Amino acid sequence: MSIDSPLTIVAGLTATVLATVLLVLVWDRRRIIGRTAVVAAVLLSMTGTAALQLNSLVEAYPSWSSLFDHSAGRNDGDNPPVQPPPAANGSRPGRGRTETVTVAGVASHLTMPMIVYLPAAYDTPAGRRLKFPVIEAFHGYPGTPEAWVRRLDIVSHLDREIAAGRMAPTVVLLPYQTTEHLLDTECTNITGGPQAETYLTHDVRQWAIDHLRVRADQPGWGLIGYSAGGFCAMNLALKHPDLYAAGASLSGDSEPGIKVGDGSEKTTNSITWRLTHRPPPPVALYVAWSKDENAARLGSQRVARLAKAPLVVTTATVPHGGHSLGVWQQMEAPAFDWLSANLSRPETALHPSSKPSVS
Repeated sequence: MSIDSPLTIVAGLTATVLATVLLVLVWDRRRIIGRTAVVAAVLLSMTGTAALQLNSLVEAYPSWSSLFDHSAGRNDGDNPPVQPPPAANGSRPGRGRTETVTVAGVASHLTMPMIVYLPAAYDTPAGRRLKFPVIEAFHGYPGTPEAWVRRLDIVSHLDREIAAGRMAPTVVLLPYQTTEHLLDTECTNITGGPQAETYLTHDVRQWAIDHLRVRADQPGWGLIGYSAGGFCAMNLALKHPDLYAAGASLSGDSEPGIKVGDGSEKTTNSITWRLTHRPPPPVALYVAWSKDENAARLGSQRVARLAKAPLVVTTATVPHGGHSLGVWQQMEAPAFDWLSANLSRPETALHPSSKPSVS
């Protein structure tokens, strides 16, 4: 059983029920030591089951090996990150596919796995003469790119929107944002720590340009993210308008919620501060939230309120659902459609590329 399998949750619940029944049966038959042991078993089984359920929602640990192998995802020289399990359904006629690759960051010195979605058109004879637009998709915290695939069903959403013509054939990159499962970077360069911003805006981008048939110009690149990834998408689009034309936030806040180490969480890594103290860049933002959540709703509304031309902000809301996967599933397809409409279309390459699909 995988760590987030429903059978794992059921096993945990069963253990909790059995431990509780045992507690009732032995309460009058055991002394204080025996009672204490059974109470401890009940509490441990309850806590473990709750932790498994939480992990199934946020994908902090996608496998048992990632839970017990503390080098997974960490960049420490001789220990490259452990690859996540295969993320997708393979190549299917008329549908996109995903591959898992490793991006070794020359600028950031971070080496981490990344899932790559290639649209169906990428593998066609006509597609081999095209360069495709690109969207980087950021996960929440805690979490992994697997949440996009397994919880938000991104492959099916992209296949459907592209097939319906609501979205142009687009390459989508699903990178890790942190070197450790429970280290929150908010996609910033942490002082004395991982240079996540450099990795995402330079290394990931350069890897795609070097290894895939994608556009290299600013109009061909966009960002999207949910929760903490929503902040990432907005913040990086505003900080790097020379690299990205648009960004979409699903329940993202306007503030990073961490200490970067240089005080920039109150200045250049605060969207509120940036929109107040810096000239607005000529990019487009899609800002979506649920009306019954708090922090992300207020932060998103603040972004919309402070936006000034040439920055363009489009807002979208759902009536209820809070800060949850259910809300982001509703927002996902419209956000990708909006992004595609604000990015350039696939362009014909002057010289057909001989690059493989993924290398």
